[in-house]
Amino acid sequence: MAYSFEDQVMALAGVFQSVLIVDQIAKQGTVPETAYECSLQSLLRNDVQNVAEVYGGRHGLQLGLKLVCSILDKKQDRRQMDPVRYALTLLYLEGKLRRRHDLNEVIRQRLGQIEKQAAHFDLLHPTVIKAFAGLYTDTLSTLPQRIQVTGEPRHLQVQENADRIRAVLLAGIRSAVLWHQTGGRRWKLIFYRKQTLEAARHLLS
Repeated sequence: MAYSFEDQVMALAGVFQSVLIVDQIAKQGTVPETAYECSLQSLLRNDVQNVAEVYGGRHGLQLGLKLVCSILDKKQDRRQMDPVRYALTLLYLEGKLRRRHDLNEVIRQRLGQIEKQAAHFDLLHPTVIKAFAGLYTDTLSTLPQRIQVTGEPRHLQVQENADRIRAVLLAGIRSAVLWHQTGGRRWKLIFYRKQTLEAARHLLS
């Protein structure tokens, strides 16, 4: 499949959207439902014709695209520091995961099982979310560097929130993998800043 630069930016927005959701759960204990469902759906959408289909269309990436614009336009505030840190760590972890064929095989097999659960229950059912979270724990959490999520203890100590955070981080890795597949590289965030910003604005319009 040939990818466009906009495909790359959508995948990057997928990464940033996932970390924004994580940050909101950790600090507010709430979930932006549309973005949350979009991110989780991306984990089960593999037989697609283009990147937009992974997210059910670019409209599902509004949160992520807005954060990409804010960061690249250098208008971010201190509240965005944690999401940016999470996003950069996800991109780093994706590189480590790429070299672990054993973990990738576990992820592939378990996602197939979770897809059947989601068909039986519902994508947002606690059983399915717990399965996503367990997959994250058994794979990504075994890598040397982990994402340290900061937030309100009263929210982080709720098991349902912990499961949601791990599930969405797994979705963030899915987007990071897609970003790399579409030609995304960390150095491009610096040297292609203007082009990335313009593409993100176009996708938002």
